[in-house]
Amino acid sequence: MAENNLETATLAAGCFWCVEAVFDDLKGVEDVVSGYSGGHTENPTYRQVCDGNTGHAEVAEIKFDPSEISFKDILRVFFAVHDPTTLNRQGNDVGEQYRSAIFYHNDEQKRDAEEVIDEITKEGVYDAPIVTEVTPLEKFWPAEDYHQEYFLNNPNQPYCMAVVAPKVAKFRKKFVDRLKK
Repeated sequence: MAENNLETATLAAGCFWCVEAVFDDLKGVEDVVSGYSGGHTENPTYRQVCDGNTGHAEVAEIKFDPSEISFKDILRVFFAVHDPTTLNRQGNDVGEQYRSAIFYHNDEQKRDAEEVIDEITKEGVYDAPIVTEVTPLEKFWPAEDYHQEYFLNNPNQPYCMAVVAPKVAKFRKKFVDRLKK
């Protein structure tokens, strides 16, 4: 697939290691880059974002082939692999850098995000209201190199074993028909 035929989704669902690991396995996804969006600090570092003073969220920039998977289906996976009802928190990760957010790239993505949120709300998937922020992407800052493919490169790291691996396993079980071969 030529790069210019790909679309981009930028999503925040807690720790970017989890988001990247899930979407790396999804059929139709060509590339996933961990990074930062939604804040006010230029070219933030991981340490700055973790300190919670930049306004940025940990995000994954997902390049996908829309002829294989739609943006709405990307979002359905996104909502299935994190808790979109907790404000500025995913599990033990607390702070606005771990918020649930969709940073849309155009009006169509904004509309799709709103429609998927409405669909999930009407289905009663969650017992609490969805608090996912839907906001225009202003800038994506790639995270430091050592964060890229973190789970793949560090599967025995304690956080990966305790948090990332179970999330990936849950995703693989639920979306077995959408996994890359």
